[in-house]
Amino acid sequence: MESYKVTVTKDYIVFASAHFITFAGHRCEGLHGHNYRATVTVEGDLDPDAWFVFDFVVLKKLMKQLCDEIDHVVLLPLESERVKVSVDGEIVNVAVDGKPRYVFPRKDCALLPIPNTTVEMLAKLLAIRLKAEIDKLGGRGIKAIEMDVEENFGQSAVYRVTYQ
Repeated sequence: MESYKVTVTKDYIVFASAHFITFAGHRCEGLHGHNYRATVTVEGDLDPDAWFVFDFVVLKKLMKQLCDEIDHVVLLPLESERVKVSVDGEIVNVAVDGKPRYVFPRKDCALLPIPNTTVEMLAKLLAIRLKAEIDKLGGRGIKAIEMDVEENFGQSAVYRVTYQ
């Protein structure tokens, strides 16, 4: 049985964003930023017409688009038990454990459907969003997408989503 994977990582498949994460025991780190880098691997069958798993040009374009959506903004979790985000017109208010913590301009925030802005959750978010884009394009023969998001040199998380 054959298996193929294609991987894309480029100097423009990056995002520089601010975030903070909450820890067990009511600890919350301060706001800080990272220069994140994403690497994606798509696994699947060869397209019988083109003889590739997925078009590199399309994959690079999709990844750049997804990274651009969360570039140069504050990443805020909408599904957190402890972090509550509310939007009031052009203002975003953030409370942690019931106490006001931050106020940001709406245009400077990415409100994300994740429970915490860890690198693991960012990898999952990007993988799920990429899968949705590939599905829209009718990508055939794809078996899995593996997303690796690096927050610092030597510090990354990988999330893998498989097709059923």
